[in-house]
Amino acid sequence: MMTRALLGATALCACGLAASAQETTTVTIATVNNGDMVRMQGLADAFTEANPNIELEWVTLEENVLRQNVTTDIATSGGQYDVITIGTYEVPIWGAQDWLLPLNDLPAEYDVDDILPPIRAGLSVDDTLYAVPFYGESSFVMYRTDLAEAAGITIPEQPTWDDIKAAAAAMNDPDAGIHGICLRGKAGWGENTAFITTMANSYGARWFDENWQPQFDSPEWNAAITDYLELMNSYGPPGASSNGFNENLTLFQQGKCGMWIDATVAGSFVTDPNNSTVADKVGFALAPDAGQGPRANWLWSWALAVPASSDAPDAAKQFLAWATSKEYANLVAESEGWANVPPGTRTSLYENQEYLDAAPFAQMTIDSINAANPSAPTRDPVPYTGVQFVAIPEFQGLGTTVGQEFSAALAGEKTAEEALAAAQEAATQVMTEGGYIQQ
Repeated sequence: MMTRALLGATALCACGLAASAQETTTVTIATVNNGDMVRMQGLADAFTEANPNIELEWVTLEENVLRQNVTTDIATSGGQYDVITIGTYEVPIWGAQDWLLPLNDLPAEYDVDDILPPIRAGLSVDDTLYAVPFYGESSFVMYRTDLAEAAGITIPEQPTWDDIKAAAAAMNDPDAGIHGICLRGKAGWGENTAFITTMANSYGARWFDENWQPQFDSPEWNAAITDYLELMNSYGPPGASSNGFNENLTLFQQGKCGMWIDATVAGSFVTDPNNSTVADKVGFALAPDAGQGPRANWLWSWALAVPASSDAPDAAKQFLAWATSKEYANLVAESEGWANVPPGTRTSLYENQEYLDAAPFAQMTIDSINAANPSAPTRDPVPYTGVQFVAIPEFQGLGTTVGQEFSAALAGEKTAEEALAAAQEAATQVMTEGGYIQQ
C-alpha cells in the first residue's frame, strides 16, 4: 500500500535538497491540530522510511496558540521550528520581510504549475513562492438534508441570508438536541473574526474606507452583527462563544447542527462514516449573500513554509515537498480513501474522476474557491487585499481584539452596538498609531 508513496518520496529526494546521508537531521514541524494535519503526522512514516537520515519532531497546537507561538518565534528569529504551518495572511507579509525562505528550488516533479492559481498567488510575493499549500479552502454551507426535508424546506445552491434564517428556524429543535445553525464564536482573528468579516462583506460592510478610516460605525456592520447575534441566540448551541472550527465540527458530526457555515475542508469530515453520525445526510451550498455582490466566503490555505532561521533548511524543504506532493495525495487515497485527500490545492485533483466520484463536496469546494476575490473583497472600494482578513501586519492583533468584542456580545456581555463601538475605537487607535490615518 505504501509502495507508490515511498517511490514518490524517494523521487522528491533526488533533487539536491537532501541533507548529508552520513548524519541525522532533526526537522521540527509546528502545525495545527486540524484533522488533515493529524493525519499527515500519522502517515509520515512513509517519509522517514524513505529518508532515514531525517528525524521528524512534531509540535501540534490549537489554532490560536499555533499562530501566537509561530509569530513570536519568527519575529525574533528564534529558530525553534524548521517547518511552520501558516496561511495566506502571513505568507505575503513575512515573505516580503525575508522571514521565510523562497521555494524556487523545488524539484520539477513537484509540478508547481499544478497548484491552483488563486492559492498559489496567495502564497507568493512578486511571483516567488514562499509556502506550499497543504490544503486550500473557501467556506460554504453544510446542512442536514434529512432535517430540511422533514421541515419542508429547500436550501438553494446559491442561498441568501434570508434563506439561511428561514432554514435555521425551521430545523431548530433544541428539545431534541438539534440547533438550527452552528457558527464560529470563539475569539480570534482566524476564528470568529474570519467568519464575521465574510458575513459583513456580504452585507456591504468593510473594515476600512479608501483612506483607512475604520467603518465599524456603519449601518452595514450593524446589520451584519445584529443578524449574526440573532441567528446564534435564537437557533445556535449554548456556549457558542467558545466554539471554533473544531468544536463546531464535533457538534455537526454528532448530529447537533441543522446547518454549519465554515471551511470547505470540513466536507470530508462531515461525510466520513467513520466519524460522522450524519455522513449520508449532508448537503452543500455556496456561502450566503445579501444582494450586495460578495458572498460570505473566504479564501485560505494552510501552508507549509521554512523560516529563514531554520538550521535544517534543506531537510525542511524536502519534507514540505513530500507532504504537499501528488504522491502524498495518493498515499492518503490508498490508506484513507479519495474523499480524505487534502482539498483545494492542485488542479489535477479536480480533474481526477476518482476524487470527484468519492467527494460529494468537491465541485462546491472549487466553485467556492473561485468565487472569492481577495483583490476586491467588498462592495465598495478598499485599500487592502484579503477576504476574511486585512493584509497588513497590524491585523493579527487588531483582528483578535475585534473578535473578543464580538465574542463578548455573543456571550451576552455587550450589546451589538457596544461591541461595534469598541471595535471602532480599537481600530482607530491601531491605525493612528500605525500611521495609516491622521487624527
